[in-house]
Amino acid sequence: MDNLYQAATWLAFIGYWLLVVAVSLRIALRRRPFGVSLAWLLLIYIIPLFGVACYLLFGELNLGKKRSSRAEAMFESYAQWFGEVARQHRESVPQMGQHARPIHALSLNRTGIPSLVGNDLTLLDNGDAIFEHLIRDIDQAKTQVALEFYIWSPGGRADDVAEALIRARERNVHVQLLLDAAGSRSFFNSRWRRRLEEAGVEVVEALAVSPLRMFFRRLDLRQHRKIVVIDNAIGYTGSMNLADSRVFKKDAGVGEWVDIMLRITGPAVSLMRSIQAWDWEVETGERHLPPVPRFCTLAHDPHGKDTLQVIPSGPGLPYNVIQQVLLLSIYHAKTSLTLCSPYFVPSEQLMEALKTAAHRGVRVQLIVPDKNDSVMVEWASRSFFTELLRAGVEIHRFQGGLLHTKSLLIDDDHCLLGTVNLDIRSLKLNGEITLALDDEALCADLKALNDHYLAQSYPLKLEQWQDRPVRHKLVEQFFYMFAPLL
Repeated sequence: MDNLYQAATWLAFIGYWLLVVAVSLRIALRRRPFGVSLAWLLLIYIIPLFGVACYLLFGELNLGKKRSSRAEAMFESYAQWFGEVARQHRESVPQMGQHARPIHALSLNRTGIPSLVGNDLTLLDNGDAIFEHLIRDIDQAKTQVALEFYIWSPGGRADDVAEALIRARERNVHVQLLLDAAGSRSFFNSRWRRRLEEAGVEVVEALAVSPLRMFFRRLDLRQHRKIVVIDNAIGYTGSMNLADSRVFKKDAGVGEWVDIMLRITGPAVSLMRSIQAWDWEVETGERHLPPVPRFCTLAHDPHGKDTLQVIPSGPGLPYNVIQQVLLLSIYHAKTSLTLCSPYFVPSEQLMEALKTAAHRGVRVQLIVPDKNDSVMVEWASRSFFTELLRAGVEIHRFQGGLLHTKSLLIDDDHCLLGTVNLDIRSLKLNGEITLALDDEALCADLKALNDHYLAQSYPLKLEQWQDRPVRHKLVEQFFYMFAPLL
């Protein structure tokens, strides 16, 4: 019997190390950024069984067999649709500015999506204004309303949007609602799902989580986009989930969430609708591509020369394209960069780009919340501050609530707005959307908004920051080791 126990012990020991070695080799052979591979290896060897289990669950970009097969089969049709858009709008190319042209070239080569001109943009910078515009547009919808959000949190003005969707169905408007299964769990557990479905709204869970399939699809891939399209004529996107900041996460101790949304009319709305159609088809197999928008911009149109580039990323789409656009924008900056991000855990490439910009004399301002709803992200974020401050980057901690705006303003005449946080999860994993905009009036509005944020912030000073308690530095360094995984 002792020999049996001894043999079982040895078999278990050998089996365990074979598993660790096999997973370690797989990590090494995946050719990820060095920091990501090192973080996974540290986790596996510091907390062995837990680390291996985490890697099997979260370590690889696995969309699942059905969704992956469906996405692969969709590529050709969507590429043809985007190609027709590019042909219809080839006259947009000569009108592009110095920042827009390289982003257009990169996006066209990576995604097939061109920049378009002739769009009318309105920046909405508070929840009440966003809900008022959104509900009014839904109430005027004639044929179709499609919504896609990471979070729908019932309560407050979000319930008013639900009522507007029910009224739209009573007018026989086709309504589609695609919500992330994890982010909108409170919605799916509420009365609103049943009420909307009974009214005839099509409700679909994106990336539904099933414990039975947890080793066959990565559980933490999330659909993080926020898009509304009405009658294929009006579009919304930006940082705000379908949640009323006055009631959303009131117990988190971070204050009200501060967000922006863009209201858009023009040909770019069809591109936003095509991204929704992609996500809907990946989940359901149903195709809802809109008609190809036609080029009809007139020379006297006040927005005739303002370019807008729609840039999607995420599971099933070209890898890492939004980070490439961010890097391109940072390296092209000549005088100033102002970044807003609620979750700042940058990649090595973004860190180097920001430091390089500061070193060559560009004024780089980073605005982040003073209080964060994610403890791990907050500590990991702090671990980058010393390096940035030494390079000359100005860091401002916003005290007016949880600043959830995600934006980059370049030289005060070009900007990126959308759903992307400056962390690995947004840049390389989640479904996201960013708009690159060459609109002088919109950039002026964004600059004024950034100044408003700065007025509610305090700057970090390198000398004072270096005097923080040693225990804080140790916690920061601990989370820094795992920053590529957050």
